[in-house]
Amino acid sequence: MNFDFCSRRDFMKIIAGSAAAASLGEMFPSLAQAELASQVPMRVVTQGPKHHWFGYYDKLEFDPTQRYLLSMEVDFEHRSPTPEDEITIGMIDLEDNDRWIPIGKTTAWGWQQGCMFQWIPGSKSKVIWNARGENNYISHIKDVFSGETKSIDSPIYTVSPTGKSAVTADFRRINDVRPGYGYTGFPDPFAEDLAPSDTGIFHIDLDSGETKMIISLEQIANMGTIPDQQPGIKHYFNHLLYNTDGSRFVFLHRWRYPNGSRKTRMITAKDDGTDIRIIDDNGMTSHFDWRDPNHILAWSDHEPLGRRFYLFEDANDGAITPVGEDVMKRDGHCTYLPDTDWILNDTYPDKNREQSIFLYHVPTGKTHEIGKVPSPKVYTGEWRCDTHPRHSPDGKLIVVDSPYKDQGRQLYLFDISGIVE
Repeated sequence: MNFDFCSRRDFMKIIAGSAAAASLGEMFPSLAQAELASQVPMRVVTQGPKHHWFGYYDKLEFDPTQRYLLSMEVDFEHRSPTPEDEITIGMIDLEDNDRWIPIGKTTAWGWQQGCMFQWIPGSKSKVIWNARGENNYISHIKDVFSGETKSIDSPIYTVSPTGKSAVTADFRRINDVRPGYGYTGFPDPFAEDLAPSDTGIFHIDLDSGETKMIISLEQIANMGTIPDQQPGIKHYFNHLLYNTDGSRFVFLHRWRYPNGSRKTRMITAKDDGTDIRIIDDNGMTSHFDWRDPNHILAWSDHEPLGRRFYLFEDANDGAITPVGEDVMKRDGHCTYLPDTDWILNDTYPDKNREQSIFLYHVPTGKTHEIGKVPSPKVYTGEWRCDTHPRHSPDGKLIVVDSPYKDQGRQLYLFDISGIVE
């Protein structure tokens, strides 16, 4: 696998390319002040005129051999999708000059999490993604080499590490209360119900296709204490993720106030929806990742440190321990590498509209910068381009989404083996 090592000066040349100074000024208004650089070997593996991205950071983007990299492709940016906007999903052959290989299409997608496109855990050839059926959202499973495809009469959100099951939330509901994370095409049939009993979290058997609701919104809205409870708050679920052995999953219970503000509780349950535990109930849990079957790293707010990353024990009244308290002081998309001594993270754009990607070494408490990428002001709100760093199965390669030159959002591949080995 070939990489070009980029110094700060070299990276500036790459960013500049052959684009005119005027267009660069529009794309990167802080370019003169920015120190945009990769501290490790890096290359951009997709190119325009179409835009490419993968979306969220908690899905399997690499196949087990690390040769193929999944991506989505779209021909516009900077507006909300309509029900007619179709994207192409495909994979990049990293061992054949980053060749683009189309796999399928879908009209069920959003800017932040795409169509939940991912490799099925344990499979070297099968991928899954969400699509829009005649009357509801569905999902497709396809063998990318044989072309064999089957459809399931339900969308998926997170797939178990066993590859046998998935759980999902209601994307109609999500789109109603948080555009950018749900899908357009089908309205929420419970839009007037603040905490409906007929929708919530569903379990899907990926072999049989059997789907059943296991947790309702009404059930969780009536469980425990809702911080700042008041009339008119509208409940929904988002950000579901299985733990590392597939025995439990975490989800965010969120509610929107009449003024548009939101608050959150982090909750876990067994794969069948039983043994529900409220893990973080202060109202502001943000990005998270499982370290192991029993611990979750998450951004939250606890005294005396305030807003920091904390390691939560998955237990009622479980232990809460700060992580990286002196160096990881900003919220970001956190992921444990396979060697859980390392946490991969990023930042939101700073005052110069730069996003940093870095590693945190848990045993030593030190950070290692991977690089910085641009985030022009036009990438804000629903169609912002968060880097959402994802790692390869061996933890030695990193992929991020970011605008590139005048080609819109594209995929950057970083080799971090020199840091983690």
